[in-house]
Amino acid sequence: MQQLPPSSAASSASPPPPPLNLHPSKEAKSLYCLIATILVSLIFILSFSHSSSSGSPSLVRPAPKLLLLNPSSTPSPPSIAYLLSASSGGSDRLLRLLSSVYHPSNQYLLHLDLSAPQHQRHSLALAVQSVPVFQAARNVHVLGKADFAADPRSPSTLASTLHAAAILLRVASRWDWFINLSANDYPLVPQDDLLHVLSFMPRDFNFVQHSSHIGRRELRKIKPIIVDPGLYLSSQSEVFYATQKRELPNAYRLFTGSPSVILSRKFIEFCILGTDNLPRTLLMYYANTHSSQSNYFHTVVCNSRDFNKTTVNYNMHYVLWDEPPKREPRTLSMNDFEKMVESGAAFGTQFRRDDPVLERIDRELLKRGQGMVVPGGWCLGGDDSEDPCTVWGDADVLRPGPGAERLSKTLVQLLSNGTFQSHQCISE
Repeated sequence: MQQLPPSSAASSASPPPPPLNLHPSKEAKSLYCLIATILVSLIFILSFSHSSSSGSPSLVRPAPKLLLLNPSSTPSPPSIAYLLSASSGGSDRLLRLLSSVYHPSNQYLLHLDLSAPQHQRHSLALAVQSVPVFQAARNVHVLGKADFAADPRSPSTLASTLHAAAILLRVASRWDWFINLSANDYPLVPQDDLLHVLSFMPRDFNFVQHSSHIGRRELRKIKPIIVDPGLYLSSQSEVFYATQKRELPNAYRLFTGSPSVILSRKFIEFCILGTDNLPRTLLMYYANTHSSQSNYFHTVVCNSRDFNKTTVNYNMHYVLWDEPPKREPRTLSMNDFEKMVESGAAFGTQFRRDDPVLERIDRELLKRGQGMVVPGGWCLGGDDSEDPCTVWGDADVLRPGPGAERLSKTLVQLLSNGTFQSHQCISE
């Protein structure tokens, strides 16, 4: 466990990020890679024997029953960089969320925004340090100097997300995707299942739920000019609106969608380290726009020739909205459990604190005991051990279960029935 110093985003001793690849790939390359990975993923997952999860754990990967297209090797598991955010009083929810999405090959940055006093941040760091696996893997970091992001619809939330992504680029030289979760989110599949499915996906894919159909948001969110005091004040204050309104831009097309995204490392580097001026231009535009987090990444990826062909119009989240939609999605409960499972989503949004449905998710979907991390192929504890993750093995060994099948079927249906390209950054 590392607590980042208050005066810096990351230690100077950390390895620098890899150099940015400025050579765009051909459009056909992504399509061919997509078709191959779908076929390999479907064959492998549907032929996987669930009996391998029973009995004594082993460091040997279970062999598929059917011959793969490339039988010499299985794709190496990816690594995910998680941003887990909460406000004052949310430390316990962050720790529970961390335990539910934990895997030793991932990276985690925990952020309590400025609504939380400093002693809560310090207590959170001590709690993380007290967990042996977190301390041994040294892949959980607590942000020492918090950003102001109490209002998820303010531009300061976007600034906080970009800051966190820059820190994760600095503290870890190897990860493949960036995922932002709040304390209101919760996983619906174990990390072994998610990493297994993503290992068959092109590493430059960006899972962003997006649409160019803005509608009424043009008047309520895009055209009004706002000022967010969170960008320059240390105390909480509501955003205020200017009397003027602006015209919609014609140099680029605006897109909107869910603030929850799964972004490739290449795209994060493009936004933060890239030489293209598009990300900075759009950052200045959205600095005075309401709900910037729901618009910025969507607009950047769809207006970039290097990345608009890598966009999957799905963020792997299960969300329910009232009809007509309200400002926030519906709170998920026990009545929604079956639909959550059937959706094949990797995450659910949003849950109440300590809702009984979270206990059911832990018990039936994640197999997580109270106060423990979700077990995976890296856990070597025997049947007589209360916590199977007290003894650790190879983090590259994955033991996917039913969650991998549900998620893979959802992705295969999305990517193979002709909707993939027809739903990529289409201007409506």
